[in-house]
Amino acid sequence: MDRLDKTRLPRHIAIIMDGNGRWARKHSLGRIAGHRKGTESVRSVVEACRRIGIPFLTLYAFSSENRSRPEKEVEALMGLLERYLKSELETMTKNNIRLLAIGETAALPSGVKAVLDETIAKTAGNTAMTLTLALNYGGHDEILHAVRRIVDDARRGIIESRDVTEQRFEDYLHTKGIPDPDLLIRTSGEYRVSNFLLWQMAYTEFYFTETLWPDFREEHLVEAILEYQKRERRFGLTSDQVHKKRS
Repeated sequence: MDRLDKTRLPRHIAIIMDGNGRWARKHSLGRIAGHRKGTESVRSVVEACRRIGIPFLTLYAFSSENRSRPEKEVEALMGLLERYLKSELETMTKNNIRLLAIGETAALPSGVKAVLDETIAKTAGNTAMTLTLALNYGGHDEILHAVRRIVDDARRGIIESRDVTEQRFEDYLHTKGIPDPDLLIRTSGEYRVSNFLLWQMAYTEFYFTETLWPDFREEHLVEAILEYQKRERRFGLTSDQVHKKRS
């Protein structure tokens, strides 16, 4: 952690937590054991981000496509989520971490939804860091949901087509009020974004690692941030323009 340049930390890190199933196979265990082990990585990374000073962390916990997985696996994932929320509330409160959720959370099992809503409410006043869980989330779904809301508002005369700027459109997304990710980390050696934050990642730096999610810990997070700090973020400008803006 001492190797990090604290003046060039990413404001928002997003993580696609991949490889639980492969980790389980590697250790001759069932898939649920891999998901269970993965919750340890969640705890480690959340606490590390808080110590490092990352203001926003978003974890892709359950995609809309994951609903098609075997029923027993989905039930187990929901159970792990509920237990995680219950066990981590005290830690989030102590560390001043606010919890948010994006996605179609209304479709979650009622017990899980109740615990999620309670945790969000109880941490709403925390200000040091925002942990966002993407639950029953899909980037296509989010954009379509935003478009439908804009159409509805246009029919009611609340908004006109000329009012739909990028900023106004972002107000209709699930991530309203959350800055776009500076750094996306995907574990397990896969090289795709899997329908995650499609609008928000227009200028995000991508970091891919072979490490399976259940093995991902603080040292892996630090390596990702160090790689991020080597890159020049130009946002469509030339290097000369970027350097001139900094000076």
